[in-house]
Amino acid sequence: MFRIDVTAPDRIDIELAGKLNSEEMRVALDDLVSKTKDIKHGRMLYRISDFDFPTLGAIGVELSRLPSLFGLIHRFDRAAVLSDKKWIQRMSEFEGHLFPGLEIKAFDYDEVAAAEAWLAR
Repeated sequence: MFRIDVTAPDRIDIELAGKLNSEEMRVALDDLVSKTKDIKHGRMLYRISDFDFPTLGAIGVELSRLPSLFGLIHRFDRAAVLSDKKWIQRMSEFEGHLFPGLEIKAFDYDEVAAAEAWLAR
């Protein structure tokens, strides 16, 4: 499952769970690009639970959409990642170093209030 909710003019919440196949990835990425096209200096809250690696087809879809995804990333200043898996937390914060202008901070899945406070700063 990959669900995207626009919760404010400059905010989206993304919930990711399970394993994505190529069609689910295609729909999710199209939805993400569409819902974020007008966002400037945005904030994201990711909730990642029961995560399984996407199928090879889904990864192929993601790779084919990299140019539009890089453009999308520049619309955001901050992303908070909620996950109980330490490797996802570390990977998320590492990705923050790869994208200038985007600060990513990881939190344990139940630290919603801390993540919300950090995003609001």
